[in-house]
Amino acid sequence: MNVQKFVAANTRAALHKVRLTLGEEALILSNREVAEGVEIMAMSAAEVVGRVETRPVGLKPDLQDGATGPAVSPLVEKTAALDQQAGLAKTLIDEIRAMQGMIAGQLTQMQQHEVWQEAGRQHPGLSKLLREFLLAGFSPALARKLLSLLPAKADAQPPHDDLEAGRKWLQAMLIRNLATAKEGQMIAQGGVYALIGPTGAGKTTTTAKLAARAVMHYGAGKVALVTTDSYRIGAHEQLRIYGKILGVPVHAVKDTDDLRVTLLGLAGKSVVLIDTIGMSQRDRQVQEQALMLHGASTHVKKILLLNATSSGDTLDEVVRAYRGDPHGNGAQQVLHGCIMTKIDEAASLGAVLDVLIRHRLTLHYVANGQRVPEDLHAANATYLVHRAFKTLPQQALHGLQEDELSSLMVPADAPRAP
Repeated sequence: MNVQKFVAANTRAALHKVRLTLGEEALILSNREVAEGVEIMAMSAAEVVGRVETRPVGLKPDLQDGATGPAVSPLVEKTAALDQQAGLAKTLIDEIRAMQGMIAGQLTQMQQHEVWQEAGRQHPGLSKLLREFLLAGFSPALARKLLSLLPAKADAQPPHDDLEAGRKWLQAMLIRNLATAKEGQMIAQGGVYALIGPTGAGKTTTTAKLAARAVMHYGAGKVALVTTDSYRIGAHEQLRIYGKILGVPVHAVKDTDDLRVTLLGLAGKSVVLIDTIGMSQRDRQVQEQALMLHGASTHVKKILLLNATSSGDTLDEVVRAYRGDPHGNGAQQVLHGCIMTKIDEAASLGAVLDVLIRHRLTLHYVANGQRVPEDLHAANATYLVHRAFKTLPQQALHGLQEDELSSLMVPADAPRAP
């Protein structure tokens, strides 16, 4: 077979030579780095098919007189042989295509590495900035997006100046894209709010904190508490204790009809807060709870609580489950906003900020302790982003070194080598 060698300064240029010579359907057999740059071995796909199809067909001799067994005509034998060769040709092409897919993944990684190196020449501190992003808990997906938007410096400056300018620009982008509500906006708007989220997110304590703010704004007579948590031992009693301290009535409901009747009876209240059952984001009852809230009243505003100590993947699952997975069977829920809890226990804030930004959720409050009502604060984007980068660990167990970062710049949908 006519295998051709193509050498160029980089992967992109070498692939361009391959396409010009052999066309878009060229089969890439190997690639490697050489002194001149990159070497690619390739051949024409049409040549492979042609060689297999034009191979001489071997026929069995006709049976001699007196031989046993049924007679088979040369035409039947030739047809069978052609079918066999067609199958071999398909198998060969499939194997070459599989090998080409593997090499394409390697070439993609090489191209991304070259792009990363070129970007590094424009921004000497790019690897350091990426590593800071990851150590702060942000995802490679968001890091790739923001770093790809990093503007090139028009004038040459020392690397440390360029690094600091890049750091300030990236943090400013995070602040701009982190949506936060105005201080007191949630209470001032009033209405019915259902606090939803997984077990351990701090819904009951946060409900009490919000109730205290509502009492200070409207007075105890204009505030009511509702709990749907009849499973957890002592859950109703815990909320009732908070309600007694604040002078606010607490109502326990069991189902949609019960909640509907209760909300109708509380129509004159300025703020009604519903403390819901905590459940795993993978629990099928999440959708049942959503149907219960929607069935009771279309005016219930859902506030999702996000635990700042959770990993980014877990928080992603929580948002998709409680918002409603658009690819699943559940109906899409409208989230009025979020409250970030347990920031005092979190090693880093990057993961939860990352999820808020990528899912475009509005952050109303942050909670940093158990005290009611002191440990609830208005969300401040500038403070949260600066805190995320303030105490970066120098050596993190799950962190990457700078020479390992280029692989993270490969998009998730790009072909990869096994």
